[in-house]
Amino acid sequence: MRHRFLRDLLIILLNFFVSDEPCANQKVPVSENKWSFTKLFGTYDRAELQRGFQVYQQVCSTCHGLSHISYRHLKALGFSEAKIKAIAAQKEVQDGFDDEGNPVKRAGKPSDYFPNPFINEKAARAANNGANPPDLSLIIKARKEGPQYVKALLTGYTAPPSNVHLAPGMYYNLYFSGHQIAMAPPLSKDLVQYADGTPATVDQMAHDVVTFLAWASEPEMEERKHLGVKVLTYLLIFTVLMGLIKRRTWRRLEE
Repeated sequence: MRHRFLRDLLIILLNFFVSDEPCANQKVPVSENKWSFTKLFGTYDRAELQRGFQVYQQVCSTCHGLSHISYRHLKALGFSEAKIKAIAAQKEVQDGFDDEGNPVKRAGKPSDYFPNPFINEKAARAANNGANPPDLSLIIKARKEGPQYVKALLTGYTAPPSNVHLAPGMYYNLYFSGHQIAMAPPLSKDLVQYADGTPATVDQMAHDVVTFLAWASEPEMEERKHLGVKVLTYLLIFTVLMGLIKRRTWRRLEE
């Protein structure tokens, strides 16, 4: 009996480690990507930001909000004031109520924040197979591996292994916890037409929209880094001056 138990245990362990098909909950390592903004003195690439905003506007905004960003913030992407006004005017926003209590809507203005695509959480879940699409304002900061994970998630859709049975309305994703996700693959080749002529591959669109979402999570990042450089420069000059003063002071005392 004991030998049979050990034999069965050995077979189970061998099947676990040798199997070519991933376990349903096995974590797949996220591949590294190069980002212009992750370096010590790195900045956001303006072309990537504008392309990423285009992907968000045409693809992501149908389900995901961006509640912490207003249209006027798009000036940091390199858009002109006229362009920003035109972008804001494409959306209708609620502006109070009339005398009968009905909501009044108007065209968006640069001072308005990006509206939520759904009236409330129930409406969001009803339209998304029971899932509530998260707001993307802080999505990069909210995930442990930040931009690496979000890009991997966007490009990680694939056919499920033969030993995995998907629940109704779910999709297989290598990088999502449990590998079953309610969000349909959001990106496909040439889904958008970039104004600058950049080929709209899935990898390129994912890279661009993640760059835009990284900016949305930290729009002050560049200013903070510039301030850091100024502070370090000041401290360096201050240290040198203090060193010279110290040397001069002690030289007088020694004399």
